[in-house]
Amino acid sequence: MYLFMVMTQEQAEEIAYTWHYDGVYSFYNMEADEEDLAEFLDPAVRKGSVYAVSIAQDLVGFLSMNRVREDTIDIGLGLKPELTGRGAGAEFMTAGLNFIQKEFGVDKVTLAVATFNQRAIKLYRNVGFEDVEVFMQETNGSTYEFLRMEYYY
Repeated sequence: MYLFMVMTQEQAEEIAYTWHYDGVYSFYNMEADEEDLAEFLDPAVRKGSVYAVSIAQDLVGFLSMNRVREDTIDIGLGLKPELTGRGAGAEFMTAGLNFIQKEFGVDKVTLAVATFNQRAIKLYRNVGFEDVEVFMQETNGSTYEFLRMEYYY
C-alpha cells in the first residue's frame, strides 16, 4: 500500500512549504527552523537518505534515515498534516519499519521525539519502541526536551 521512493526536490519543496501543522504541532513545520529547512531542501544533504512515502500517487509522508552504526538506523518522519490524529500513524510506522528491515537489514531503529508530543510517543510505544533517555536539544530558536526511543527487530 505504501510506496517508498527517494525524495525528489519537488516533493521536498511541497512538504517544506505546504505542510503546516496546527497548534502545538506547528513545532514540526519545516519552516519553524531555518537550519532544518535548509538541510531538508538541500539535495546534497538528503543524498538518498530521505524517502517520500506515497499511496497511489498521493504524497502522504516522509522517512529520513541516518545509519549511526552498522546495525542501527536513526529515523525522522512526518505524516501529512491532514492525516495526523486519525489513526493512520500505526500503519504508516509499521510500513516504515518493514521497509527499513527489508532494505537495510538492521537490528535497531532509533528516533527522538519532543516530549510534549504525547500522541506520537503513545504511537511509537504501541508499535514496539522503548524509552531510552530524555535529553535537551536546541531547535526552533529555543531548547526543548526530547525522548530518545529504540525499536528492536
